[in-house]
Amino acid sequence: MRIEKEEKGQPTAEGCKAPQITVREMKIEDYDSVRALWMTIHGFGIRSIDDSREGVSRFLKRNPSTSVVAEDGGRVVGAILCGHDGRRGCFYHVCVHEEYRKRGIGKAMAVFAMKALQKEEINKVSLIAFKQNEVGNHFWKRVGWTFREDLNYYDFTLNTANITKFNQ
Repeated sequence: MRIEKEEKGQPTAEGCKAPQITVREMKIEDYDSVRALWMTIHGFGIRSIDDSREGVSRFLKRNPSTSVVAEDGGRVVGAILCGHDGRRGCFYHVCVHEEYRKRGIGKAMAVFAMKALQKEEINKVSLIAFKQNEVGNHFWKRVGWTFREDLNYYDFTLNTANITKFNQ
């Protein structure tokens, strides 16, 4: 699927070099394929509870139309968990299989998710990228996202059993 340029001010994926790739809503039936993709990404952090089938199912039930997968002939090659709190959207676990990078897939998925957020009247979206994630940080800056230096990000863990394991 190729996302064409739209009206001024709307997100686009113009220049997507992967017209054979299908970008669509993520469903819980995609979980095994998405998790397998996550496991191929070096340095990717998987949480024991949040990223389990049950955790992702809860997330998708709360956000049924905003998460995205990219497929090549039925093979999941990219994914974004995307949700919102009624005010701001957030991207989680944005990834594209290493063999499929630099083809516009990440941008096409981001545009798909942003359009879904706009349909739900969400006007801003954010994400968190680890400082060590050079590939991701370069990508987000290149496609026009703003790096914020004017705020601090705070975390408080409510469930210490929700352990993050990083892929080697």
